Amino acid sequence: MSDIEKLQKMIDESSNIVFFGGAGVSTESGIKDFRGKNGLYNEKNDTGHSPEYLLSIDCLLKESKLFFDYYREKLNYSDIKPNVTHLYLKKLEDSGKLKAIVTQNIDGLHQLAGSKNVLEVHGNATRCYCMKCHKEYTGDAILKSDDIPKCSCGGTIRPDVTLYGEMLPEAFNIAGKYIREADMLIVAGTSLTVYPAAGLVRLFRGKHLVIINENITPLDYIAELVINKKLGEVFGKLK
Repeated sequence: MSDIEKLQKMIDESSNIVFFGGAGVSTESGIKDFRGKNGLYNEKNDTGHSPEYLLSIDCLLKESKLFFDYYREKLNYSDIKPNVTHLYLKKLEDSGKLKAIVTQNIDGLHQLAGSKNVLEVHGNATRCYCMKCHKEYTGDAILKSDDIPKCSCGGTIRPDVTLYGEMLPEAFNIAGKYIREADMLIVAGTSLTVYPAAGLVRLFRGKHLVIINENITPLDYIAELVINKKLGEVFGKLK
């Protein structure tokens, strides 16, 4: 039996599935990952700062123009479309088997594909809000601004994402609850090296733990099935 057939059998016999995904879920839509060989964190920039600083709450507050210039250049997802993985998960959710999608991504592609119960543990770049009056905006408020985006009240408009140095949103705790109660956990497109998000996998107590990633991860040893392939090659063959 092939790995794809094993995965299909596990899905068929499960009724409470949770999907936990990282940057690799969206790379086949044309979005760069963060820590891969050609990822965002390995790109050179002319600022003299690390990407971690440029995407931090400290940078937003202390060097706002630097933050927004970098953010607009690197995190513009306006023309990106869902891929085969997003579309398969929508179908699995419609079947009633998939109870929740837990994502580390901020691109909003799961919702664009039609998925309903998406727990975004790092926020969503398609949403923004004013830091002063909390008025809500779309991501265009930042992307179509040439400078520091401002609200009508004079406050700065920021992305609704978790920056370095900030607490994770309530979605993180809700994700943990879903994972603890699941009978199958599919982990895909994540290196499982970024904590605390990667620690969610250790909360799983169900029957089938599957890890799908092009490269090995530090938690492969606890998985029942490990598939080292591109996600499209896997999810494109499932029914």
